[in-house]
Amino acid sequence: MAEARPRVALFFDSGIGGLSVLREARVLMPDWRFIYVADDAGFPYGAWAEDALRCHITELFANLLSRYEPALSVIACNTASTLVIDHLREVFPDETFVGTVPAIKPAAERTRSGLVSVLATPGTVKRQYTRELIRQYGQKCHVRLVGSDDLAAMAETYVRGQMVDEAAVRREIEPCFMEEGGRRTDIVVLACTHYPFLVNRFRKVAPWPVDWIDTSEAIARRAKALADDMDTLPGKPEEPDLAVFTSGSLAPELVRLMQGFGLTAVGLDGSSDLRALNP
Repeated sequence: MAEARPRVALFFDSGIGGLSVLREARVLMPDWRFIYVADDAGFPYGAWAEDALRCHITELFANLLSRYEPALSVIACNTASTLVIDHLREVFPDETFVGTVPAIKPAAERTRSGLVSVLATPGTVKRQYTRELIRQYGQKCHVRLVGSDDLAAMAETYVRGQMVDEAAVRREIEPCFMEEGGRRTDIVVLACTHYPFLVNRFRKVAPWPVDWIDTSEAIARRAKALADDMDTLPGKPEEPDLAVFTSGSLAPELVRLMQGFGLTAVGLDGSSDLRALNP
């Protein structure tokens, strides 16, 4: 029987988009410590070849699992999850992983018009895993995959307190809106954890109202369900919640942003000395 671990949950994303999931998990799991890992050194993942990205994330997790010994790891990134989660489970069989996949099943169940779009990164769009979800759950409706090269970076900019070009946002989401035989798209799946941070911009510039499906809460509920069944040490660990940035670049505004999420920003080596990291 595996030894009980402290209540530490690790959330992983290519950038700061996964904070949308961590925000929900914090509400559901108040007695857990959270380690948020932003692989900003590798961002954006869409620019990587699949084999190279799989190797990169696996090596990164070997480091993270050894350093933080989480009881639970959440891959709060559709692009990474659809590519590597099965591989991570094989390489680290004693670890518990929660994945993030496009919410095609609930979208297909809820659509009235039968026209659904999945707004994702190019990496998620091209994954066979995504197409298998459509084949399995979306056969009774028309599912359009829309890959955006720029929205994740726009979300990073927006969350950091900077303005985004609404015309550029409109161009990125326009392909999601279909009209066929008097019917219109009525559901858009947000298949990137960065996108919920832009959903108010999406609503503002959309040509007509749609239901934007955000899976952040569902992922957090899945993490809690697994956490509740785990044999963990009682009580919340005393160490602070962390935001780990793999680049080690901790600009003052980023540190303040993480403080707003209740996280202490550090580099991959655990250092939080701004002068050392930003000479």
